[in-house]
Parts: sequence; C-alpha cells; structure tokens
Amino acid sequence: MPTEQSKYTRHTASERDRLIGAIEAHKSVSKGAAQENIPVWTARDIYNKYKETGSTEDLARTGRPQVITERTARHVVREARKNRRKPLADIGKSVVPQISGGSVQRVLNSAGYHRRVARKVPYLRIEQKKARMQWARVNRKLSEKDWEDITWSDESYIYIGDTHGRVYVTRRVDEVLHEDCVVPTFKQSSLRVMVWGCIMRGRKGPLVVLEYPGGKGGGMNSKRYQEQVLEAVLKDFYAKEKERKPNIRFQQDGAPSHSSKSTKKWLLSHHIKTFYHPSSSPDLTPIEPVWHELKTIIRARPHPPTSIEELKAAVLEAWDALSLDDIDKYIRRMPDRVEAVLAAKGGHTRF
Repeated sequence: MPTEQSKYTRHTASERDRLIGAIEAHKSVSKGAAQENIPVWTARDIYNKYKETGSTEDLARTGRPQVITERTARHVVREARKNRRKPLADIGKSVVPQISGGSVQRVLNSAGYHRRVARKVPYLRIEQKKARMQWARVNRKLSEKDWEDITWSDESYIYIGDTHGRVYVTRRVDEVLHEDCVVPTFKQSSLRVMVWGCIMRGRKGPLVVLEYPGGKGGGMNSKRYQEQVLEAVLKDFYAKEKERKPNIRFQQDGAPSHSSKSTKKWLLSHHIKTFYHPSSSPDLTPIEPVWHELKTIIRARPHPPTSIEELKAAVLEAWDALSLDDIDKYIRRMPDRVEAVLAAKGGHTRF
C-alpha cells in the first residue's frame, strides 16, 4: 500500500510528460516510473488518464458554487477605490460572505484594477496648479524652433546605494496620476552628491559636481550657485550658443538660490534671458528624464562607486556617455507636456 505521503505527492507537468514519453518509447509503465522516480501506481494512473483524455493536465473541478456575486464584486471595487492603499485581505473581510485576498485580486483584475507601486510626485498646492495652467497656456503657442532655443538646466542628487520603500495602491491603467494613487514627495537635503547640468536641442552642456560644506549654513546658496555654476560654466556656454541662436533663453527652477535677488541681478547684468518654470514641476522640463538616463548608466557599471570621489568620477563619465538622441527626444516632446498639463487642469502629468 502507498504511504500517506506518496499517495498525495504531486508531480509537475514536465515529470508527467517525460513519463508518457518514456512509456511511448516502448518502455513499460514500471520502467518509466522508475526512470522518473514516480510510484508505479501513480504512473499507471497518469498513463491511463493520458490514454483517455490525450493530456496529462488536471481536469477542472466543479468545486463549490461561486460566492462572488455581481453585488459583491461592485462592493469590492467600490471599497478599493475608496481606500487605494487598503490591503486586499482587508477588503475581502469587508464583504459578506467574506472572501480571500486572492479572490479580491481576481475581481479587481477583471474590472481593470491592479496593485501597482504608487508613483512619487511633488505635492501641488492649488496656486501651483494655477501657475502650471498659466505656463501651459502661454507656451502652447511656441513653435518647434522656440523650444530649441531654450537652455534647460537643473540640479540632481546622486546616491550611493539608494533604496526607497514602495507603496502599493489599487488603480486602473488610466489612474496612474490620480490624487489617491500617487505618493507626494517633499524636498530633502540628506543626499550624497549634487550635480548641475544643462542641455539644448543637439547640445549637451557642461556638468558640474557642486561643492559645499554642508551643515547649518553650508548648503547650496546664491553665492555658491553664482560662483560654481553661473560664473564658472553657464556664462561661457550661453555666450557661445547665443552666437548661433540669438533668441536663446535660460531655464532654471524656482530653488531659493535661483530666485534670489542677487542671482536675478547677476543674470540681468550678463544679459541672460530666462524662461519661466513653475515651482514643483519636474515634469515640465526635458532634463528631468535625462537624470534618469544618467543614473541608469551609473547603476549599470560592473563595479558601483563605493566612495564620494568614485561617485563623482562615475557621474562625469556617465554624462559623457549620454546620447544626444536621447536628449533630443525629450526636448521634442515639450508640446506634449504642455497639452498634458492642460488636460490635467494643472495637475500631475505622466511625464
């Protein structure tokens, strides 16, 4: 008699297929069973089933009646939409009769909802949304050449071994930027290396690894920004580009070191025209995805940086390796970003 353990042993589809192949190759059931280490009585059952059905797959079982009615399914979807972060098991406990988290997931999947990692986006106040709408209305009239005349600049933090937690939400494909389906992010300063760079259509500007002591009063201020960026690299780059593009303009975000009176005075005294950028709007500049490309190159290194000096060198190498085609494709899509802001009524876009 078979033991209790062997009686209920399950065999994979590949094991059953190999058994049938062995038997069909003119081996006896017992020899095929020995070859695949399957009990003889189990092998005989598998072979008999194969002869009857032509398959070794398990047949669908009738099971007990389906307890998920249309009313229950509507309740599940309604509960998931009401609280996007609620665990599926808890949603299952909120219906009568209760259902498992797996059943909840199947109901939601059939309705087009899936558990996805919530995208992190800057928090937008009402006045910031209005400013984004105004930006889009004004720049909707810009031509392709107008977009090519803008020098896009930005700072970015580069981590060593950065890790971020994930927040799962329940949403449809078209709800990726729904207010309940995103995780607002706020400015932080506890990062390892800050870099500044600029791009134009068909041009990759200079990249600067910014130096500042850190601590109280040691962050990136107007004086350091003007000395390390504007005076050190932008002035010459802008002057050179202005020779071929008389209508060139310089874009920077609204960081305090950018919007200070002394920085504005410096730009005015050097005849550098600026291009307005709404606050908390990284999705409205083509250089933001360029940082993603840069970090991807750094992460792909066979030996990741283990010190600040190694990280600085890796950043500069990655900037040199960036493709102009990748940069240009983001600039060409600026009209799409404008339309996306208008469609979102100043809210978040998928860019």
